[in-house]
Amino acid sequence: VATVGVTAALPASPPPDASGVAHTIDSVGGGEYPATAEHGLAADRIHLTSRSVALDGGGGTARATVHAPRVTPVPSGREETPGGAGLRRVLDGAPADAAFNGPEEFAAAAERARASDHEWRPAPERLTVRRVHYGEEHVTLVG
Repeated sequence: VATVGVTAALPASPPPDASGVAHTIDSVGGGEYPATAEHGLAADRIHLTSRSVALDGGGGTARATVHAPRVTPVPSGREETPGGAGLRRVLDGAPADAAFNGPEEFAAAAERARASDHEWRPAPERLTVRRVHYGEEHVTLVG
């Protein structure tokens, strides 16, 4: 008597909820007024750009498209880049005029952040999303 067995490894948990994160970003970033929201993450790593979010965890990798305008990734550990420390301060709740010497400086820092290389980074326990108006500049910071 011969027996044949096949073993398949199933993930211990479902993939992280990238769609929920994208919805939070779009809800805040698509609004007309300044707003802030937080979204808890159950992921090991995050890859965030101005157009998408990807989360990687024990259950696999999930990706979702972000539709809100001017989404600006502000990952931890990038404070050394020009304007990075100011963007982090604003994301953490400081007024933009306390972190930057005018809307133009704020806009330039946000543009550099959007244009920089975006790589996989350790995921925080929660992601903060903040829509900021400074002069005529309207930016959605995410980090």
